[in-house]
Amino acid sequence: MKIILLYLIVSFSCITGFSSKVEVKTTENGFQLLKDGTPYFIKGAGGTVELEKLKSYGGNSIRTWGIDANTDKVLDEAHKNGITVTFGIWMGQERQGFDYSNEGAVKAQLNEFRRIIRKYKDHPAILLWGVGNEMDLDYTNFDVWKYLEQLCKMIHEEDPNHPTMSVTAGLDVAEVKLINKYVPSLDILGVNTYGDISYLPEAIKVYGWKKAYVVAEWGPYGWWEVSKTKWGASIEQTSTEKAETYNKSMKAINSDTVNCLGSYVFLWGQKQEHTSTWFGLFTEDGDETEVMDVLIKSWNNADPKNFAPSINNFMINSKTSSNNVTVLENEQMTASVEIVDKDGDELRYEWQIIPESTDKKTGGDKERSPKPLKGIINKSDQKKNKIKFKAPEKGEYRLFLFVHDGNGNVATGNIPFKII
Repeated sequence: MKIILLYLIVSFSCITGFSSKVEVKTTENGFQLLKDGTPYFIKGAGGTVELEKLKSYGGNSIRTWGIDANTDKVLDEAHKNGITVTFGIWMGQERQGFDYSNEGAVKAQLNEFRRIIRKYKDHPAILLWGVGNEMDLDYTNFDVWKYLEQLCKMIHEEDPNHPTMSVTAGLDVAEVKLINKYVPSLDILGVNTYGDISYLPEAIKVYGWKKAYVVAEWGPYGWWEVSKTKWGASIEQTSTEKAETYNKSMKAINSDTVNCLGSYVFLWGQKQEHTSTWFGLFTEDGDETEVMDVLIKSWNNADPKNFAPSINNFMINSKTSSNNVTVLENEQMTASVEIVDKDGDELRYEWQIIPESTDKKTGGDKERSPKPLKGIINKSDQKKNKIKFKAPEKGEYRLFLFVHDGNGNVATGNIPFKII
């Protein structure tokens, strides 16, 4: 009985006590994040799944965006795996109806945030407080920055052991000036930026940010950054093209040893945003693309145990995505691709025709996923790198390809096409 009681006490204290002391220090060479006095560079991911895998791949932190029913479980699981958490506190957004001129709403939100800080500030997994995410997206009321200052001051009063970070949508010189002016209590600027982010280390200096920053979200070129077809469909990179982009971005992040405290790659999980494959580091089946190979190489300074397949020359009717593929109803269509697998694994091809999404949102808001069409691609063709099929009825579609290697890795790509 005494042994059981002692075990319960020890287990409970491991989860709820011994809060870390985290601080941003100014050094001769720039800024440095210290965790319990030890330098800590964030090798993080945005998301809450597969934490054991994140740790084994060399990651050390996750970022969340707000409170939900799984918050306590996520914090405990992160601590169990030796992973820290940038604890997201979701600030109301103007584009979603929140009014920063409404004193009652602002006060209620402040009181709720105080409750959250008091509840979680001593959890040993906490690294930073992520105070708001992209409140500047489609906003017009600059009072949000004055309110952000109130929040940061309150957090420092309640919890002197963890710095504050607020996250903007991209980097804008006018916003940097507003934050410098109205939010002196903010410790770290978080920047969500996608595509080739090699501009960021220099832009931070030129725009006048004098403190440390974190790349709070980064990944492939976003659907708002890429070329579009004549009918407005955003052209998504293949998994191989994404891996090249991630590799450039990771080099940019690691190159700034003066102001950058690390980053959170997006998304450690899977979601529908314009397509089912645009941002997720995992597919719906849990497979991983070449992007993960890039992260493992950077975080662990070692190659993955098994490489993901590479995808090249993916075409419909000998045309790529940028060629505005249009055909007539019931017209015969062909698709082809070249796949290379470094490990020589036996590959399985999975082709899908999916209607273009009609539920596209901004700011990462939840979207409904369109369903694949059935009966168009013959089952006997599914396992081939070249297929033939008849065009469906008039409309906008994407031809998706997933090439599995049998070891949890996949190559992905999709081509938008229109039936006229």
